[in-house]
Amino acid sequence: MKINSQHQLSAAQQVPSPFYNQRPGCEPSLLVIHCISLPEGQYNNGHIDALFSGCLDCSLDASFADLAGLEVSAHLLITREGELKQYVPFNLRAWHAGVSSFEGREACNDYSIGIELEGTDSSEFTTEQYLSLQQVTKALLAHYPQLSKQRIVAHSEIAPGRKTDPGSGFDWDVYLNGL
Repeated sequence: MKINSQHQLSAAQQVPSPFYNQRPGCEPSLLVIHCISLPEGQYNNGHIDALFSGCLDCSLDASFADLAGLEVSAHLLITREGELKQYVPFNLRAWHAGVSSFEGREACNDYSIGIELEGTDSSEFTTEQYLSLQQVTKALLAHYPQLSKQRIVAHSEIAPGRKTDPGSGFDWDVYLNGL
């Protein structure tokens, strides 16, 4: 698995998001693991792509009401089948972390890469997702020297009290031991 000169993962389907901007003069130095499903617990329906592309029809489900007008993205999504979708090149700032802090440094979007796993805060993730996440992580660690195994965090760690993902179903040992 390779990252090309446009900071795109060669193995990923490219689904461009309008929700990004330039990083403020810094390289990626933090990897943030998230999870998402729309509606919660429902998979493979195109709603995540629509959300990150700015074209989610919020009338499709009552749970989408809070998403109206939301401008959010991630760098990458790993589906339940382990397939990869990239929304924002890794050298650009995706809008995934929100109000956040790591080791006293605010605004984690400025210096982080956000990876979403299709799932919920309480569901288990698939073997295919762990394998893809491990391969992606290895590629990112090789390409971006400021990233390290010690700088991989849950969204809940950088936004405590506000976020809980990737949740109790994410097996950190399985993930990290595969690196």
